[in-house]
Amino acid sequence: MTPSHLLSRADLDFLLHDWLRVSELTGRERYADHSRETIDAVLDLSAELAETYFAPHFRKADLTEPRLVGEEVELIPEIGEALAKFAEADLVGAAMDERVGGMQLPYTAYLACMAWFYAANISTAAYPLLTTGNANLLLAHGSDEQIRTYVEPMIQGRFTGTMCLSEPHAGSNLADITTRAEPQPDGTYRLFGQKMWISGGEHQMAENIVHLVLAKVPGSPAGTRGISLFIVPKYLVDDDGSLGERNDIVITGLNHKMGFRGTVNTMPTLGQGIHTPGGRPGAVGYLVGEENTGLKKMFTMMNEARLGVGLGATAIGYTGYLKSLDYARNRPQGRPAGADPSTPQVMLTRHTDVRRMLLAQKSYVEGALALGLYCARLVDDEKTGSPEESMAAKTLLDVLTPIAKSWPSQWCLKANELAVQVLGGAGYTIDYDVEQHYRDNRLNPIHEGTHGIQGQDLLGRKVLAGGGAGLTALTGRITQSCDRAAAAGGVVAELASLLRPRVTRLIEVTTSLAEVGATDPEAFLADATEYLEATGHVVIAWIWIEQLLALGDRVAGGAGADAFAAGKLKAAEYFLRRELPIVDAKFDLLAAGDRTTLDMRDDWF
Repeated sequence: MTPSHLLSRADLDFLLHDWLRVSELTGRERYADHSRETIDAVLDLSAELAETYFAPHFRKADLTEPRLVGEEVELIPEIGEALAKFAEADLVGAAMDERVGGMQLPYTAYLACMAWFYAANISTAAYPLLTTGNANLLLAHGSDEQIRTYVEPMIQGRFTGTMCLSEPHAGSNLADITTRAEPQPDGTYRLFGQKMWISGGEHQMAENIVHLVLAKVPGSPAGTRGISLFIVPKYLVDDDGSLGERNDIVITGLNHKMGFRGTVNTMPTLGQGIHTPGGRPGAVGYLVGEENTGLKKMFTMMNEARLGVGLGATAIGYTGYLKSLDYARNRPQGRPAGADPSTPQVMLTRHTDVRRMLLAQKSYVEGALALGLYCARLVDDEKTGSPEESMAAKTLLDVLTPIAKSWPSQWCLKANELAVQVLGGAGYTIDYDVEQHYRDNRLNPIHEGTHGIQGQDLLGRKVLAGGGAGLTALTGRITQSCDRAAAAGGVVAELASLLRPRVTRLIEVTTSLAEVGATDPEAFLADATEYLEATGHVVIAWIWIEQLLALGDRVAGGAGADAFAAGKLKAAEYFLRRELPIVDAKFDLLAAGDRTTLDMRDDWF
């Protein structure tokens, strides 16, 4: 079989089966109908669908952007065809409950499947990402009627879903949203307001679109405590499941981004009076749960989406790496230093600096993929493990989620930048995919909370939650891996010895910052992004140690090891020897309490 240029199946198999031992999950009741064979079969199917239906229109969707024609959005037909195939394969509900039509696949295996689609065509794969997140939120917080009315058609591929959070004047600060929801005598609400940056907000690829909308009921508390969550469908749904009137939510504009161009991005207006369900204006909405609990419920979808965005960033970086590797292996150019100029040119991979760029990419994308799947395994353990396993998984997952979102968004983007550089001038042209991969991936440091917001979440909430339980859980796991590596000896022990002092420094710096936070919250969070980046590098270094431990004796052979193991070892060495040391300067900065940015004034710019 010809290796794919989307992902490495050998790497996925190693991570899923040799390291995370996903097949062991099938011993738990929820996953009892599955086995390694069924998991591998779904992976095979995902790879085939991604190659056959998602990858071919990757470039066309970028060049032919969505168009707003009247109230309707026109997309290239290949997007709808790909999504139909995705739904026909029952992949929308692959990880969901059998009672609603899902197949209860382990979440670890499900995210591995989704990685194929993200690598093939992230802008088309964004539609099912949003729909599954929407459906999972309603499964967690919706009523039985809401699940029957909206979730089951989403799983069947008949409806799609969105999340409507931001507004033009509020941006990421949801405390300032002004969309209002007026209670009605029949228990529904009428919504009025405008949303912004809503992906998948209008199209013709499904019978209905289920919008999850954050809004405030008049008289609710100020800030985020007064936010409620509503289902606002494009078409109202009658009691028998048939579609009724068009709801009063219309698209008043499209946003044209530098990447993800096949994902229509919209500005919806609610309650403009263009449509009047029941003879009066206002978008009909249905409350999810209780009033003033909307943001907490929305985090169910947002946290899932953060893992999805991180995995999407990883997949884009991964396919860019494989495509630049293929180019470098087949492009003759130049000769080694000191070679006779009359000798034939050598392939790009013969040049040390090109190997440096390829090895850097490999260390970023394979480390990020392992982190994303590790987090997915924590989701499975939280859902199906013993009470002790579940609590431990939740604590660790909480602290890893902002890292799993932001680290790949930064460093797999760096991988895409290096892929462009490997191709040289060709990399900057539309004749090769790598320039589009870079543009697509550049959106991910913004998606689902900016890089800076993830840093504030990590430092301001997650590592210090429960009296520092998050930090203890993380550093405890890393220390355990270092202990195992020390017992294994050899190069694995040597590399772990580079990580161990950085773990100690992470604990020291976090403790010091917590003391600052007790009296000066602004100074405490001023360099949260630096903290996120340093902690992220420590985590990825740990993930590389974990991969080497899973390889076991396969890395002992050094240069004589099999190619897969030797490549993993070199990528781990690259990361721990060349990348990990950058955390020292960041920890020094954080420990020093430098106020350069904090004290900068507006009129000094």
